[in-house]
Amino acid sequence: MSTSFLLETYAKRLRLPAIKRVYKEIAHDAAERQIPYEEFLLALLEQEVQQRDANQIASRIKHAKFPSMKTLDQFEFSAIPSLNKPKLLQLARCEYIEKAENIMFIGNSGTGKTHLSIALGKEACHQGYSVQFWTAAKICNELMEAQSQKRILQLERQWLKTDLIILDEVGFVPLSRTGAELLFQFCAARYEKGSMIITSNLDFTEWTQIFKDEQMTSALVDRLTHRAHIFAMNGDSYRFKQSIQRS
Repeated sequence: MSTSFLLETYAKRLRLPAIKRVYKEIAHDAAERQIPYEEFLLALLEQEVQQRDANQIASRIKHAKFPSMKTLDQFEFSAIPSLNKPKLLQLARCEYIEKAENIMFIGNSGTGKTHLSIALGKEACHQGYSVQFWTAAKICNELMEAQSQKRILQLERQWLKTDLIILDEVGFVPLSRTGAELLFQFCAARYEKGSMIITSNLDFTEWTQIFKDEQMTSALVDRLTHRAHIFAMNGDSYRFKQSIQRS
C-alpha cells in the first residue's frame, strides 16, 4: 500500500478531515523549504484545530436559529446618532454573559433592534457561547404547549443551560393571560443565572399591555433591568429609508 493511501486511511479513521485534505500541500511546502518535522506537524495540527473551531461555530450558529444573518459591521450607526456605538462594540466581547447581565433594545419599529440582537448573538457564538433566538410569541406558544404536556420544568431547565437567550418582538403581538404568565416565569427564572437580549417597541411603562398585571409587570421589569444595558432605539424606520432609496 502506498504511503498516501495509508495516510488518508488513518486520517479518516482518526477523524482528521482537515489533515487529510491539506497534508500533501503542506508536505510539499515543507520539503521545498526544509521545514523541521515539528513545524510540519504543527502546521498540520493547526489546520485541524482551525477547521474544528469553524465547525463548532457553525454548529452553534445553526442551533441558535437566527432568522437572518446580521453583523455589527453591517449596521448603519449613523442612522441613530444617539446610539452608544463604543459600548455596543464593548458588549460584543461578551463579558456581560459571564456576569449574567441583560441587554435591552427599546424603541420604534424598523430601527435595527433585531439586527443588533442577532449581531451580538453571532458574536457570542463565535466566542464559544450557546445561543437561542426566539420571538416572544413563539416562546409563549412553546411554553404553553410544554405546560399542557407537563414538561414545563424540563423545558425551563434545558433553556437555563443556554448561555444567551434572545427574546425578540416583546409587545409586537398580544399575548394570552397564560402566555404572559409563563413568559414572566421564564424570564424570572433566568434572573442572575443567564443573560438575555430583549427587543421591544414598547416603553417599560407600556409593558402592562403585554403582561396584563401591573404588579407582575413591575416585578419583571425590575428583574430584567437590574444590571442591564439599555439602549433607546428612537429614530426613523431604517427599513422605510431603505425602501425609499430603492424606489
